[in-house]
Order: sequence, then structure tokens, then C-alpha cells
Amino acid sequence: MRLNKFAVIGMGQFGTAIALNLIKKGAEVMAIDSNYEKIESISDEVSYAVTLNATDRKALISQDITSFDTVIISIGNPLEQRLLCAALLLDLGVKHIVCRASGRNERFILEKMGVTDIISPEQEVGLSVARRLINPNIVSYLDLADDYSVMEITVPKHICGMTYSKVNFRDKYKLSLITIKRDYNEENLDLGTKNQHVLGVPDTKTVILSKDTLVLFGKNKDIEKFVEINS
Repeated sequence: MRLNKFAVIGMGQFGTAIALNLIKKGAEVMAIDSNYEKIESISDEVSYAVTLNATDRKALISQDITSFDTVIISIGNPLEQRLLCAALLLDLGVKHIVCRASGRNERFILEKMGVTDIISPEQEVGLSVARRLINPNIVSYLDLADDYSVMEITVPKHICGMTYSKVNFRDKYKLSLITIKRDYNEENLDLGTKNQHVLGVPDTKTVILSKDTLVLFGKNKDIEKFVEINS
């Protein structure tokens, strides 16, 4: 099976994290930056590492940039470089472009240019941190359309020791319990290291333990209400 090919332009903290995580997932990754030192520092960890100016059309063509399945623009400042790079990639016919945006105005410009996959890491992290500060039970979440989410939450104290059927997620709270993550002490490992396992689809007799992590699907307001009532 052919590996997915990604080019990541801009090797700051954000771009480097993307490149390394794609490599971990088994993808083929080209790292691109105009700074030679940044390229040198990552060259042994990615498939290819190239020092070039990503706002230079000929330089992009020289790397056969249109052969990549996805090109991620993670350039920091200045804004003009991101926009020019995006314009060149669009003009060259790159299949899928993911571009970093630092605010609403930049997002608006990119959308008008035809870039459909836009990420705002600072905004997303800020939203995530704010949500977790307001509700410390939230471990992680995936926002879906129409105010639905998949959320991982720590177990509210009032349902500890209860069975799945007794909690009555669906009828009482309008929620679906997708699965449960549970910590186990692996005695055969050094120092009895704790490892988290997924229990699969819970049945009616599954008992919820205090250290479990619940993976819930439902409306944001219903998940938040469930946590509030049972905390």
C-alpha cells in the first residue's frame, strides 16, 4: 500500500510537531523551511528535509510539490508569506492544502482564496484550555457539527460503582457511552507502571470505577449537565 505523502512548510514548534507525528503514523514527510539550522535539526527524523523559500514558485516546482497528497503551511509570521505560499500552491494545483491562520481576518482571506482546510492552533488551544478550566472533568474532546461532541471525561463521583444500566445514560441524560478507558497496574512491567486499556463496547453489567475515563457522545449542554448533576 502506498504511503500518504505530506509536505510540511515551516519548521517552528507547530510544524515540527505535525511532521514528527505524521512520521509516527507511518506517513512519508518532507520538511521544508528557509532556515538551514531548523532543517538540519529535523533531517534525520523525516523522510526528506529541504531548505528553500516556500514563496519561490520555481523552488516549489523543483521539489515536485504537486505530487504530495497534502501540503501543510505552518509558517509563523509574517502573514504575507503564508498567503503568498498558499496562493502559489493553489495556482500549481496542489491536491489538498492545510493552512495555519492566526485570526479571523486571515481565515477570511484564505477562504476567499479557495483554501478550505484552515487551522488556528492558538485559538483551538485557548478554547480547549478554557473549557477544561471551567469543567475540570474534561480530559479531551472532539467538536462535531450542530453542537455535538465526543468527550473524554473523568468519572463524576456520584456514579462511581454504578453499572452502565443503572446510570441510564441514554434515557436519563440523552447521552451515548461509547466506551470506557481503564487504568491497570501492569505487574510484569518495571515499578508496576499503569497502562490504560479500552474496554470496548460496555454492556449493561459493566461497572464504572472511580479512576475510569468515560468516552461520551452527545450535545455539549447534555454532557455538561451530566457532569454537573453527578459531581
